[in-house]
Amino acid sequence: MSELAPLSEIDAIEASAGETPAARKRPKPGERREQILQALAAMLEQPGAERITTAALAARLAVSEAALYRHFASKAQMFEGLIDFIEQTVFTLVAQIVGQGVPDPAQPASEGARQAARVVALVLQFGERNPGMVRVMVGDALVFEHERLQQRMNQFFDRIESTLRQCLRPAAGAAGSATPSVDAQVAASVLTAFALGRLQRFARSGFRRQPTEHLEASLALMV
Repeated sequence: MSELAPLSEIDAIEASAGETPAARKRPKPGERREQILQALAAMLEQPGAERITTAALAARLAVSEAALYRHFASKAQMFEGLIDFIEQTVFTLVAQIVGQGVPDPAQPASEGARQAARVVALVLQFGERNPGMVRVMVGDALVFEHERLQQRMNQFFDRIESTLRQCLRPAAGAAGSATPSVDAQVAASVLTAFALGRLQRFARSGFRRQPTEHLEASLALMV
């Protein structure tokens, strides 16, 4: 996870129980929250990882569970922190691809198709670089957690699909479709399902099957 403190720094910040308070190095404001999220993401990267408990997370950080709850009200809130990172990272980059998120209807049809392909590639590349996040994105890590977390990830992919639909509508219209909105919706749905399927395969293969495998050729068949 970029933007979060590397795990290697955590042990240097947490002093052992035998050290005096003067020997402790206090984290900067917000740094401890980032370290907790970094540790959670790292635990999710372990292939075949069981459900992560706050006890296991606290043990990894060499702190008490009470110390975790000083920064997060619940484990669900920790997962929300990961989802925030996913949303902010992906949609910031999506906005760069499609301008302000609404492609110009006057743009060439090929440009809309190119944007759609880049959005799909972005989602898959993000997952490939952040395997722990993939388990959140596909819901594997959320099975026993609060249902609102899965709802947020559902909304994430709904938003991706909506963006793809906006990109592809000019292409459908330029192709002479009598129902360009419907055709764009169908194509966007297929691309979203493809992206989600690739991420699920990545997670369930123990992160062996890369989501970007033969990506250019695959997208060429759909866009």
